[in-house]
Amino acid sequence: MTAAFLTLGDEQVRQIEKMTDVNVRHKGVKAWKAGGGGWFILDEVVGKHEFITYAIGLQADGSVKQIEIVDYRESYGHEIRNPEWRRQFVGKTVSDPLTMDHDVRNISGATLSCKHIADGVKRILATYAVALK
Repeated sequence: MTAAFLTLGDEQVRQIEKMTDVNVRHKGVKAWKAGGGGWFILDEVVGKHEFITYAIGLQADGSVKQIEIVDYRESYGHEIRNPEWRRQFVGKTVSDPLTMDHDVRNISGATLSCKHIADGVKRILATYAVALK
């Protein structure tokens, strides 16, 4: 993999926020380009009170290959680490809505973590479409 860190411009941030209705907290994107054309991106979102660090792998076509929870700091809601829950994101693209209780399952006791991870994935997929494609 080759490091391909980038800083989003103001117009790119506006486009991503418009596409997703999710705020872009940081303009810096920690991304690595894979040899087969895919991407590995390290990101974080706020759970309920603490940051959740996660990694997302994208296929060359921009669809989700896999997500991993790297560091979960909350005292509740660790179930989002379960492979079964994370698997629901596989194959999703920027055109998928990624909304709670529709195409993203909620976990009782981890509602904010579920929503924020879904929003983060949505934001990363839009970032791919706007800045990495």
